[in-house]
Amino acid sequence: SAPATDAKAAPRTATNAKAERGSTMRMYDVIEKKRDGGELTDAEIDYFVSGYVAGDIPDYQASALAMAIFYKGMTAHETAHLTMAMAESGDMMDLSAIPGIKVDKHSTGGVGDKTTLVVAPIVASLGVKVAKMSGRGLGHTGGTLDKLEAIPGLSIEISEPDFFKQVSEIGVAVAGQTGNLVPADKKLYALRDVTATVDSVPLIASSIMSKKIASGSDCILLDVKCGSGAFMKDVDSAIELADAMVSIGEHVGRTTAALITGMDRPLGKNVGNSLEVIEAVATLKGEGPEDLTDVCVELAANMLNLAGKGSVEDCRKLARQQIANGEGLAKLAQMVKAQGGTDEVIFDTTKFEVAPFRRDIVAETSGYITSMNAELVGISSVALGAGREKKGDPIDPAAGIILERKTGDYVEKGDVIATLLTGDESRLDEGERIFREALVFGESAPELEPLFFARVSKDGVERFA
Repeated sequence: SAPATDAKAAPRTATNAKAERGSTMRMYDVIEKKRDGGELTDAEIDYFVSGYVAGDIPDYQASALAMAIFYKGMTAHETAHLTMAMAESGDMMDLSAIPGIKVDKHSTGGVGDKTTLVVAPIVASLGVKVAKMSGRGLGHTGGTLDKLEAIPGLSIEISEPDFFKQVSEIGVAVAGQTGNLVPADKKLYALRDVTATVDSVPLIASSIMSKKIASGSDCILLDVKCGSGAFMKDVDSAIELADAMVSIGEHVGRTTAALITGMDRPLGKNVGNSLEVIEAVATLKGEGPEDLTDVCVELAANMLNLAGKGSVEDCRKLARQQIANGEGLAKLAQMVKAQGGTDEVIFDTTKFEVAPFRRDIVAETSGYITSMNAELVGISSVALGAGREKKGDPIDPAAGIILERKTGDYVEKGDVIATLLTGDESRLDEGERIFREALVFGESAPELEPLFFARVSKDGVERFA
C-alpha cells in the first residue's frame, strides 16, 4: 500500500506543481519514461495531472501516456499518488454537515447493471445516507446517469447546496460530478473511452477512487465485476483491482470493501436505459429477476454492514424487508421527484416512451444456450442506440434489448431469445448481427458461473467460489 504522506499531501494546483517541477520537465520525457517501463516520480505525476487539467498538455500526449500505462502498469505508490493528485485536482466535498454515516457504492460496470437504482433507495430507506456521484456509459457498459436521464424531467445536475439538502432530508441523491469535482478524471475518463485504454488496473483504480475520495463519503463499497461483460475478464484480475482500490480507500481513512460479482452473462433481463429503470422498479416491487435481486440484496447488505447496521446476514434480512414492505420503491420515487423527475413513471412504468421499432431474435436451432457473451450483448445495445460509440454521441433512451432466454436455458428452434428495440429502424440489422455473435448453443446444459466470487476488505480476500 502507498505511503502515508500521499494522504496528507497539500492540494495540488497547476501553480504549485509548476514550482515543484521547475521549468525543465517535459511531457515527452514523462511519456518516454513510462513507455520504457520506468516508475514516475510524484512530481512527474503532479506535472501531468495539473498540466492536463490546465490545458497545457494536449489530448494526444495524455492519450500516449494512458497507452503507456496500459502496457507498462504502475506501482502501488504511483497508483496511490495518481489517485490523490486526481482527487485534489478540484474540489474535495466535505459531507460532515450531513448528519449520520454516508456510504457510497461503485460498480466497475457491466451489461444490464442497474443495481444503483435498486440499492441506493433500499439503503437510504433504512436511515443510512447515500450521497452518490455517478458516471455515464463507458464502452459497452451502461452508465447510471444515462439510465436516470431516461426518466422524464429528471436532472442529474444538482448544485452542491441542493445535493446536501436532498441527502439530509430524504437520505439519497444520485448526481453527475459537479463542474469542479475531480476535473482530471472527467477529462481522462472521456479520453480513455475513445482510445481503448479503459481496462487498465491503475487507470480504473485511480479513476474510481479519486471520485469516491473527493465525494467525501465515510464508507465505500466497490462492486467489481468479472466475466465476459466486464473489464476484468477473470477472478484474479478482478481481485487485483479490488485490492488496489480497497488499499487506496483504507489508506486515506475511508472504510472500504469490495465484492467480486459475476458478469459472464448480462444482469437481469433488460439492457438499455429506460428498460433498465423499468426492471429496477420491478425489482423494488419484489418482481425482479432472481439474479438481479440477489446481487442488489448482497450489495445493500454490505453497504449497511459498512455503515454499522449489523452483520452482513442481518443486513440481508433488512434489505429484503425493504423490498417486501415497499419502502425501497417509495424512496426511489421520492428521489426521482426531488431531482425534478416524473415519479408517475416509477409507480406505472407503462408510461415510459416505447421504442417504435422492434425485432424478435428467434433461435435458428434447438439446444441449450451454453454461452451468451455479455460484452457482445452490450455492444449490440450500443449499435441499437442505447450507448455511445464516441464521446458526445446522443443516446436513445428507449433503445435496448429484452432477454427472454439466457445462458443455461433450453430453446426450441423458432423460440424468441430476445427482442431488440430502437428508434432508428436502420440499426436493427447491425444490432441483430452482433447479438447473434454473442450466442453459443450446445446439446447439454452448461455449468453456470456463480454470481459471487469473493469479498475483499482490509482483512484480506475471502473467496466464495
